[in-house]
Parts: sequence; C-alpha cells; structure tokens
Amino acid sequence: MKAPSRSHKPKGMTEIGWREHVGLPEFHIGQIKAKIDTGARTSAIHALDLKMFEQHGAAFVAFSVPGSPNRELVRCSAPLIDQRAIKNTSGVPETRHIVHTTLVIARRHWKIEISLTDRTEMGFDLILGRAAIRRHSFLVNPGRSFLAGTPHILPARAPPSLDEGLVRTLQRGSRLSK
Repeated sequence: MKAPSRSHKPKGMTEIGWREHVGLPEFHIGQIKAKIDTGARTSAIHALDLKMFEQHGAAFVAFSVPGSPNRELVRCSAPLIDQRAIKNTSGVPETRHIVHTTLVIARRHWKIEISLTDRTEMGFDLILGRAAIRRHSFLVNPGRSFLAGTPHILPARAPPSLDEGLVRTLQRGSRLSK
C-alpha cells in the first residue's frame, strides 16, 4: 500500500507557512514578518501612540507602526472603521481600533481589517487572523515558514500633472476633429 503524500494540497490552493513576509504598503511597510494565526479571527499590528482626530466629518486614527526590518517607527493614519472588543492573548476582551489596509502576500493583494494594539511583549509585530486569509485559497502549513517569498509591492502611480492632462486632452481633441 502506498503511503499518502506529505505535501498533498487541494487543487487551486496556495500553500503558505505559519510565518510569512508580507507587505502593508498603505502603512509604508514594504516587508514585515507576520505570524499566520488561524486561531485568531482578527488581524493585529503593533501600534503605538494612537490619536483620534476628525477629517471632513469622518473619524480617523493616527498611530505609529514598525516600518522597517530594524523596527523604526513610521507614523500613519487611516479612517477608523470600528472600535470593538477583541480578546487578547490571555483571553481578556479589550477595546481596539479597527482600520482597513491593503495586505500583500507574494504577488497577491487585497483589503483586510486590522486591529491596532500594543504588541511590545509579543514575538511578532503582526498577526494575520483567519478573516484576513479566508476566501483567498491559502492552505497554512504549520510545519513550514516563508513559502510565499518576498511581497511584490507595485510602485504607487502619481496622478498626471496638469500639463500632462492638458496635453492628452488637446491630443484627443485634435484626433476627434480630423
């Protein structure tokens, strides 16, 4: 009798490890080591110095996150999506600020909800809960790490300058009049 394959995975699934390098470009994080925590529902990032403010009538939160491999803090801000009770690692509910951001794993990217909390005493600055990876066809291999490779972050495109826009409009107009 043939032994079952050790690395059998369902068709269409991408295997990732229990630790992965991911990117959070809206937080100016090109690469950060994340723990894939299927026991946690909500993702969490180490965030300090949270300050609430209002912009154009909407609630925002400003915060600092570790933005480079040497954990240098980067100041960010995002619209506040929610404030909700989330159980910490000890199982005690605490109220956390929730924001949306783009997650990048390998060449794939999508929006996730992430809670902001002080993770100073934790081994990882970022945990990705099951809600962040659900419906994205990932299979977490608890015995492997860093299977996805480096996150591929596309450079942000600057909006065209007024002159470039004017040139394009004039070019379209000249083509239409012929």
